Amino acid sequence: MKAGQNREDRVNPQRSRDDAREIADGLESSLLRHELRRDVPEGWSRCADLLEQPALFVEWRSRLTDWLLDQHGAAPARTAASYVMSWYLHVPAYVGALLLHHERRVPSLKPEQLAFGLGPDRPHPEGMAVLSDTFYCLPTDPGSPRPEATVVRDERALAAVLRAQFVGHAARFVRAYAPGTRLGRRVLWAAATDALDGALWRVGRQGGTAEAEGAGVADAALVLDVQYRPLTSASTLRMAINDDGRRVWERRRESCCFSYLLPGEAECESCPRVCRR
Repeated sequence: MKAGQNREDRVNPQRSRDDAREIADGLESSLLRHELRRDVPEGWSRCADLLEQPALFVEWRSRLTDWLLDQHGAAPARTAASYVMSWYLHVPAYVGALLLHHERRVPSLKPEQLAFGLGPDRPHPEGMAVLSDTFYCLPTDPGSPRPEATVVRDERALAAVLRAQFVGHAARFVRAYAPGTRLGRRVLWAAATDALDGALWRVGRQGGTAEAEGAGVADAALVLDVQYRPLTSASTLRMAINDDGRRVWERRRESCCFSYLLPGEAECESCPRVCRR
């Protein structure tokens, strides 16, 4: 299904010609290349299961509470709630950012189509799965003729799809998670903004070069060029000078992780409690 074509669309330069031939087979090769599963192993959770059964979030926070007590000797409820909030939102944000950055594709980010597994010790998502074959892509994508592909006009349209898919998932999370915690909806949407902006930056930094990081920053600017409510800001990535006098990218967080409530911990440098806007 095509929403329009533009011959100026470009294939992501990070792809090789061999990659381009491979992805013509569909979304599966994209997922395998980036170590995303297509099944739900034993012990993993579908995102939809947690949203439909909020008691599963209680179990997750309980497991995290035990870990915090073991590591820090204390487990403030707001800290545990904030960690689980951020870790959950990281799943749809990271999956979407990863495939946008490397493949110029956006998979379905619906809760029914995503799953994740927690680490055996620190209970944060260590693996993720995409369960649907459908994806959005550019007209130049070799897989665009496939029936499960929806072609969009250009990169700006693809960024809008990613943003809408993520916000739709986050909205369901906010409705499910807010009643069981003391975190307000403004905090939850601030965390969603951090998850998306941070994931777009992170996948660029994982490339290990200044050019790759810059591409991630550019993706963040494309997806979050302005504030899109209910997200709480545009991308907050900005160039700064570090202590060594080098130019580096940094971002201001929109939400607080409440790590400062742990014994001996202070606010993060990018915490909105201490960082000027």
